[in-house]
Amino acid sequence: MEIMEIIKDSFTFPVNNLKALAIYIAITFVAGLIIAGGIITSLFGVNGAAYGIVSIILFIIALIIGFILSGYEIDIIKTGINKDEVAPSIDFKGDLVRGIKALIVTIVYFIIPAIITLIVAFLTNVPGNIVNVTGYLNQTVANTNGTVVASSTIDMIPKDVLANLVGSVSITILIAVILFIIFSFIQYMANARLANTDSLGEALNIPEAFRDISRIGYGKVIATVLLIIIIVAVITGILSYVYQQIPVLAILNIVVTPFLMFAMNRANGLLYSDIA
Repeated sequence: MEIMEIIKDSFTFPVNNLKALAIYIAITFVAGLIIAGGIITSLFGVNGAAYGIVSIILFIIALIIGFILSGYEIDIIKTGINKDEVAPSIDFKGDLVRGIKALIVTIVYFIIPAIITLIVAFLTNVPGNIVNVTGYLNQTVANTNGTVVASSTIDMIPKDVLANLVGSVSITILIAVILFIIFSFIQYMANARLANTDSLGEALNIPEAFRDISRIGYGKVIATVLLIIIIVAVITGILSYVYQQIPVLAILNIVVTPFLMFAMNRANGLLYSDIA
Protein backbone atom coordinates (compact mmCIF):
# COMPACT_ATOMS: atom_id res chain seq x y z
CA MET A 1 0.00 0.00 0.00
CA GLU A 2 1.05 3.58 -0.58
CA ILE A 3 1.87 5.72 2.44
CA MET A 4 -1.20 7.95 2.19
CA GLU A 5 -3.41 4.90 1.75
CA ILE A 6 -1.99 3.49 4.97
CA ILE A 7 -2.63 6.75 6.81
CA LYS A 8 -6.19 7.05 5.51
CA ASP A 9 -7.07 3.43 6.24
CA SER A 10 -5.53 3.60 9.71
CA PHE A 11 -7.66 6.52 10.86
CA THR A 12 -10.88 5.28 9.26
CA PHE A 13 -10.47 1.79 10.75
CA PRO A 14 -11.60 2.74 14.29
CA VAL A 15 -14.51 4.76 12.83
CA ASN A 16 -15.64 1.67 10.93
CA ASN A 17 -15.33 -0.50 14.03
CA LEU A 18 -17.09 1.56 16.67
CA LYS A 19 -18.40 -1.50 18.54
CA ALA A 20 -14.90 -2.93 19.03
CA LEU A 21 -13.61 0.54 19.95
CA ALA A 22 -16.42 0.97 22.49
CA ILE A 23 -15.61 -2.40 24.10
CA TYR A 24 -11.92 -1.49 24.28
CA ILE A 25 -12.81 1.90 25.83
CA ALA A 26 -15.08 0.21 28.39
CA ILE A 27 -12.37 -2.27 29.43
CA THR A 28 -9.82 0.54 29.63
CA PHE A 29 -12.21 2.55 31.80
CA VAL A 30 -12.76 -0.42 34.12
CA ALA A 31 -8.99 -0.90 34.39
CA GLY A 32 -8.66 2.78 35.34
CA LEU A 33 -11.30 2.41 38.04
CA ILE A 34 -9.54 -0.66 39.42
CA ILE A 35 -6.22 1.20 39.53
CA ALA A 36 -7.90 4.14 41.26
CA GLY A 37 -9.45 1.74 43.73
CA GLY A 38 -6.06 0.15 44.35
CA ILE A 39 -4.47 3.53 45.04
CA ILE A 40 -7.24 4.50 47.45
CA THR A 41 -7.13 1.20 49.34
CA SER A 42 -3.32 1.31 49.48
CA LEU A 43 -3.57 4.62 51.32
CA PHE A 44 -5.77 2.96 53.93
CA GLY A 45 -3.44 -0.02 53.86
CA VAL A 46 -0.86 1.95 55.83
CA ASN A 47 -2.93 1.34 58.94
CA GLY A 48 -4.72 -1.82 57.92
CA ALA A 49 -3.33 -5.05 56.48
CA ALA A 50 -6.68 -5.97 54.93
CA TYR A 51 -6.73 -2.75 52.86
CA GLY A 52 -3.17 -3.49 51.73
CA ILE A 53 -4.11 -6.97 50.55
CA VAL A 54 -7.13 -5.63 48.68
CA SER A 55 -4.98 -2.99 46.95
CA ILE A 56 -2.47 -5.65 45.86
CA ILE A 57 -5.28 -7.80 44.44
CA LEU A 58 -6.72 -4.81 42.57
CA PHE A 59 -3.33 -3.94 41.08
CA ILE A 60 -2.83 -7.54 39.95
CA ILE A 61 -6.27 -7.51 38.27
CA ALA A 62 -5.43 -4.18 36.59
CA LEU A 63 -2.11 -5.65 35.41
CA ILE A 64 -3.87 -8.66 33.89
CA ILE A 65 -6.33 -6.36 32.10
CA GLY A 66 -3.37 -4.31 30.88
CA PHE A 67 -1.79 -7.41 29.36
CA ILE A 68 -5.10 -8.32 27.68
CA LEU A 69 -5.38 -4.84 26.16
CA SER A 70 -1.76 -4.99 25.02
CA GLY A 71 -2.42 -8.37 23.41
CA TYR A 72 -5.48 -6.96 21.68
CA GLU A 73 -3.30 -4.23 20.18
CA ILE A 74 -1.22 -7.02 18.61
CA ASP A 75 -4.48 -8.41 17.22
CA ILE A 76 -5.20 -5.05 15.59
CA ILE A 77 -1.75 -5.15 13.97
CA LYS A 78 -2.73 -8.57 12.64
CA THR A 79 -5.87 -7.15 11.01
CA GLY A 80 -3.66 -4.65 9.20
CA ILE A 81 -1.32 -7.38 7.98
CA ASN A 82 -4.28 -9.38 6.67
CA LYS A 83 -6.06 -6.19 5.53
CA ASP A 84 -9.17 -7.28 7.39
CA GLU A 85 -11.79 -4.55 7.62
CA VAL A 86 -13.42 -5.89 10.79
CA ALA A 87 -11.73 -5.50 14.17
CA PRO A 88 -11.18 -8.77 16.04
CA SER A 89 -13.11 -9.83 19.11
CA ILE A 90 -11.21 -9.82 22.38
CA ASP A 91 -9.77 -13.24 23.18
CA PHE A 92 -9.09 -12.87 26.90
CA LYS A 93 -6.81 -15.89 27.26
CA GLY A 94 -5.02 -15.46 23.94
CA ASP A 95 -4.64 -11.71 24.34
CA LEU A 96 -3.29 -12.16 27.87
CA VAL A 97 -0.54 -14.42 26.50
CA ARG A 98 0.16 -12.08 23.58
CA GLY A 99 0.26 -9.12 25.95
CA ILE A 100 2.93 -10.82 28.05
CA LYS A 101 4.88 -11.62 24.88
CA ALA A 102 4.61 -7.97 23.79
CA LEU A 103 6.00 -6.86 27.15
CA ILE A 104 8.96 -9.23 26.79
CA VAL A 105 9.61 -7.89 23.28
CA THR A 106 9.58 -4.30 24.57
CA ILE A 107 11.94 -5.10 27.44
CA VAL A 108 14.42 -6.92 25.19
CA TYR A 109 14.44 -4.28 22.46
CA PHE A 110 15.01 -1.43 24.91
CA ILE A 111 17.33 -3.11 27.38
CA ILE A 112 19.89 -3.63 24.61
CA PRO A 113 20.37 0.09 23.80
CA ALA A 114 20.25 0.81 27.54
CA ILE A 115 23.12 -1.59 28.19
CA ILE A 116 25.13 -0.21 25.25
CA THR A 117 24.53 3.32 26.55
CA LEU A 118 25.87 2.33 29.98
CA ILE A 119 28.95 0.82 28.34
CA VAL A 120 29.52 4.02 26.36
CA ALA A 121 29.10 6.06 29.55
CA PHE A 122 31.85 4.06 31.24
CA LEU A 123 34.10 4.13 28.17
CA THR A 124 33.81 7.93 28.00
CA ASN A 125 34.36 8.06 31.78
CA VAL A 126 31.10 9.81 32.67
CA PRO A 127 31.16 8.49 36.28
CA GLY A 128 34.77 9.57 36.77
CA ASN A 129 34.14 13.01 35.31
CA ILE A 130 31.11 13.46 37.57
CA VAL A 131 33.23 12.51 40.57
CA ASN A 132 35.91 15.02 39.54
CA VAL A 133 33.43 17.87 39.12
CA THR A 134 31.65 16.96 42.36
CA GLY A 135 34.98 16.98 44.15
CA TYR A 136 35.76 20.52 42.98
CA LEU A 137 32.24 21.65 43.92
CA ASN A 138 32.53 20.20 47.43
CA GLN A 139 35.98 21.73 47.86
CA THR A 140 34.75 25.14 46.73
CA VAL A 141 31.78 25.04 49.09
CA ALA A 142 33.99 23.95 51.98
CA ASN A 143 36.54 26.71 51.33
CA THR A 144 33.82 29.38 51.27
CA ASN A 145 31.82 27.98 54.21
CA GLY A 146 28.88 27.41 51.90
CA THR A 147 28.47 31.07 50.95
CA VAL A 148 29.55 30.74 47.33
CA VAL A 149 26.86 31.33 44.67
CA ALA A 150 26.18 28.84 41.90
CA SER A 151 27.64 30.92 39.06
CA SER A 152 30.94 31.47 40.82
CA THR A 153 31.09 27.79 41.80
CA ILE A 154 31.05 26.76 38.15
CA ASP A 155 33.75 29.31 37.38
CA MET A 156 36.01 27.70 39.98
CA ILE A 157 35.94 24.33 38.25
CA PRO A 158 38.93 23.94 35.90
CA LYS A 159 37.81 24.30 32.29
CA ASP A 160 39.40 21.03 31.22
CA VAL A 161 37.57 19.12 33.99
CA LEU A 162 34.26 20.70 33.04
CA ALA A 163 34.94 20.13 29.33
CA ASN A 164 35.64 16.44 29.98
CA LEU A 165 32.29 16.08 31.73
CA VAL A 166 30.35 17.95 29.06
CA GLY A 167 32.09 16.03 26.29
CA SER A 168 31.56 12.58 27.79
CA VAL A 169 27.92 13.28 28.67
CA SER A 170 27.22 14.75 25.23
CA ILE A 171 28.71 11.75 23.43
CA THR A 172 26.77 9.34 25.64
CA ILE A 173 23.46 11.17 25.15
CA LEU A 174 23.99 11.41 21.39
CA ILE A 175 24.71 7.69 21.07
CA ALA A 176 21.78 6.87 23.38
CA VAL A 177 19.34 8.90 21.28
CA ILE A 178 20.55 7.27 18.06
CA LEU A 179 20.39 3.77 19.53
CA PHE A 180 16.92 4.18 21.02
CA ILE A 181 15.56 5.59 17.76
CA ILE A 182 17.04 2.70 15.77
CA PHE A 183 15.74 0.08 18.20
CA SER A 184 12.32 1.77 18.28
CA PHE A 185 12.01 1.16 14.55
CA ILE A 186 13.24 -2.42 14.92
CA GLN A 187 10.78 -3.03 17.76
CA TYR A 188 8.05 -1.62 15.52
CA MET A 189 8.83 -4.44 13.10
CA ALA A 190 9.11 -6.93 15.97
CA ASN A 191 5.54 -6.20 17.07
CA ALA A 192 4.38 -6.87 13.51
CA ARG A 193 6.38 -10.11 13.44
CA LEU A 194 4.70 -11.13 16.70
CA ALA A 195 1.29 -10.34 15.24
CA ASN A 196 2.05 -12.17 12.00
CA THR A 197 3.48 -15.36 13.52
CA ASP A 198 2.34 -15.29 17.16
CA SER A 199 5.88 -16.47 17.86
CA LEU A 200 8.00 -14.82 20.54
CA GLY A 201 11.10 -16.29 18.93
CA GLU A 202 10.31 -14.64 15.60
CA ALA A 203 9.60 -11.33 17.32
CA LEU A 204 12.94 -11.49 19.16
CA ASN A 205 14.87 -12.28 15.99
CA ILE A 206 16.54 -8.87 15.93
CA PRO A 207 18.54 -9.33 12.68
CA GLU A 208 15.41 -10.39 10.79
CA ALA A 209 13.34 -7.60 12.33
CA PHE A 210 15.99 -5.17 11.14
CA ARG A 211 15.99 -6.72 7.66
CA ASP A 212 12.21 -6.30 7.53
CA ILE A 213 12.76 -2.54 7.48
CA SER A 214 14.93 -2.83 4.37
CA ARG A 215 12.47 -5.27 2.77
CA ILE A 216 9.66 -2.75 3.14
CA GLY A 217 11.95 0.16 2.34
CA TYR A 218 13.76 2.45 4.78
CA GLY A 219 12.15 5.54 3.29
CA LYS A 220 8.64 4.12 3.44
CA VAL A 221 8.98 2.91 7.02
CA ILE A 222 10.48 6.18 8.28
CA ALA A 223 8.01 8.36 6.36
CA THR A 224 4.99 6.37 7.54
CA VAL A 225 6.06 6.33 11.18
CA LEU A 226 6.93 10.03 11.15
CA LEU A 227 3.59 10.92 9.53
CA ILE A 228 1.72 8.93 12.17
CA ILE A 229 3.73 10.62 14.94
CA ILE A 230 3.10 14.08 13.48
CA ILE A 231 -0.64 13.48 13.09
CA VAL A 232 -0.94 12.11 16.62
CA ALA A 233 1.16 14.99 17.98
CA VAL A 234 -1.02 17.57 16.20
CA ILE A 235 -4.22 15.97 17.49
CA THR A 236 -2.96 15.73 21.07
CA GLY A 237 -1.53 19.26 20.89
CA ILE A 238 -4.84 20.74 19.75
CA LEU A 239 -6.76 18.78 22.36
CA SER A 240 -4.31 19.82 25.09
CA TYR A 241 -4.99 23.45 24.23
CA VAL A 242 -8.74 22.80 24.27
CA TYR A 243 -8.45 21.05 27.64
CA GLN A 244 -6.62 24.06 29.07
CA GLN A 245 -9.46 26.31 27.98
CA ILE A 246 -12.25 23.90 28.97
CA PRO A 247 -10.82 21.43 31.56
CA VAL A 248 -14.01 19.37 31.74
CA LEU A 249 -13.45 18.25 28.13
CA ALA A 250 -10.35 16.33 29.25
CA ILE A 251 -12.72 13.42 29.75
CA LEU A 252 -12.60 13.04 25.96
CA ASN A 253 -9.22 11.33 26.42
CA ILE A 254 -11.19 8.25 27.40
CA VAL A 255 -12.20 8.02 23.75
CA VAL A 256 -9.33 9.79 21.96
CA THR A 257 -6.49 7.67 23.38
CA PRO A 258 -8.03 4.29 22.36
CA PHE A 259 -8.95 5.77 18.96
CA LEU A 260 -5.33 6.75 18.33
CA MET A 261 -4.16 3.36 19.61
CA PHE A 262 -6.38 1.61 17.05
CA ALA A 263 -5.04 3.84 14.26
CA MET A 264 -1.35 3.47 15.16
CA ASN A 265 -1.47 -0.30 15.43
CA ARG A 266 -3.51 -0.58 12.25
CA ALA A 267 -0.80 1.42 10.45
CA ASN A 268 1.86 -0.94 11.82
CA GLY A 269 0.07 -3.93 10.34
CA LEU A 270 -0.66 -2.30 6.98
CA LEU A 271 2.97 -1.27 6.63
CA TYR A 272 4.13 -4.82 7.38
CA SER A 273 1.58 -6.32 4.97
CA ASP A 274 3.95 -5.45 2.10
CA ILE A 275 6.20 -8.35 3.09
CA ALA A 276 3.90 -10.66 5.07
